[in-house]
Amino acid sequence: MLSAQAFTFNFFSENTYVIINDKKQCWFVDPGMCDAEENRAMNAFIQDKQLSPQGIINTHAHIDHILGVQELKDKYKIPFGMHETELPVLNMAKASAAMFGVNITTVPAPTYFIKEGQPLKLGDDTLQVFYTPGHSPGSISFYYPEGNWVLAGDVLFQGSIGRTDLPGGNFDTLISSIRTHLFTLPDHTTVLSGHGEATTIGEEKRYNPFLR
Repeated sequence: MLSAQAFTFNFFSENTYVIINDKKQCWFVDPGMCDAEENRAMNAFIQDKQLSPQGIINTHAHIDHILGVQELKDKYKIPFGMHETELPVLNMAKASAAMFGVNITTVPAPTYFIKEGQPLKLGDDTLQVFYTPGHSPGSISFYYPEGNWVLAGDVLFQGSIGRTDLPGGNFDTLISSIRTHLFTLPDHTTVLSGHGEATTIGEEKRYNPFLR
């Protein structure tokens, strides 16, 4: 079974996740560590739990979700994957960082591209991949049916949705992604978002003002 451990990093209060299997192998999802203290906190967790990092998988490439990628790539010598259509967003990372007053010296290069419908395997466990654009052109979500949770990045939040006014965003596309992919999941599915508290599919169907 896979478990997901959440951390909140950087000045955007971004949620970074560590997905762990029974063999103590792990993936990093959207690592947002932005300084030495946050990097130490993440590395201390890995050491304390005696985890073996296997890779980095990103839901998308906005600056707050990639700040810690290069650090982890270099330290653990692990691959970094994202959706190919997210490349334009990644390539704008330095300009985006400057706009928010953030210093980023190296933009991490993806090692491979993650495709919808191509399962991601961590040991004996599998994540399903959904292509869920709208917040950004290459946003993807990771679904783990055995654990009844989905990592949705900035697609869906508790009582809200991802912003669509950034380059590559589109409101109608985002709503379609949520209804076509996320809202087809069981109502008891926990939604682990890129910011804020966890919610459930059922709660968002009933109460989310953007989707009722």
